[in-house]
Amino acid sequence: MNDALLTRIADALERIAPPPSSSADLAAHPAYVWNGATIHAVEAFSPVDYALLTGIDAQKQTLLDNTRRHAAGYAAHDVLLWGARGTGKSAVVASVVRKLQQEGQDIALLQCAIDELASLPRLFSILRDAQRPFILFLDDLGFDENGVGDARSLRSLLQGGTAARPANVRLYVTSNRRHIVPRHLSEQDDPVNPRDVVDDKMALSDRFGLSLGFHAMDQQAYVDIVSGYAASLGLSFDPLEAIQWATQRGSRSGRVAWQYVVELAGRNGMTI
Repeated sequence: MNDALLTRIADALERIAPPPSSSADLAAHPAYVWNGATIHAVEAFSPVDYALLTGIDAQKQTLLDNTRRHAAGYAAHDVLLWGARGTGKSAVVASVVRKLQQEGQDIALLQCAIDELASLPRLFSILRDAQRPFILFLDDLGFDENGVGDARSLRSLLQGGTAARPANVRLYVTSNRRHIVPRHLSEQDDPVNPRDVVDDKMALSDRFGLSLGFHAMDQQAYVDIVSGYAASLGLSFDPLEAIQWATQRGSRSGRVAWQYVVELAGRNGMTI
């Protein structure tokens, strides 16, 4: 195969390849998504209203205070939100950002998929030149037994190194576990020095200035959440039926409460 043929093949591939997508205007939108290569605006950013998030009053106030400081250009923490599934960890992040935007603060949410961690240095280099503060949201973070390298990389991005996150960015990370390690992590993972493996992964949690725990709720807290959601839509409900809905799903959480209210809305011919 000669050089002329290789050139023709390369030219043909370039013609049929889709053009690279351009990043969105970082000053124009309330929320974005990073796909590992470009930043795209979220077309409809409409998180749950901050006031409707009940049962997590202390956590949401602490997160709001920290985010407000970051939006104002003051010192603020990276935050780890950990705990039971469906307890509002992800919802409160978006709700806090939206509340500040409604108050007139120029701050944006940017979500990055967990499998794109390796691209964060590239993202940080883009955000470093932006003229507004960002909350970089990593949802449901966790590492398997082979994730020591990923944990170390993220740890260095949080603190220290030339690729560390810029001053106008704070990381908000959710995880089902406080120390972001799998439950079945065992001392057999490293036959030479097993304790180092555990310490290396747990050290990542120490990089977050704030660690907010979200715990499984009792029955009354669950009913209160249903009541708040239902009232916002003008719906009445039977508390016993709401409890039965949760029992059938084996979980009492804000997510289950919202699913029940969606069911109520559908029965009443409403759209949400």
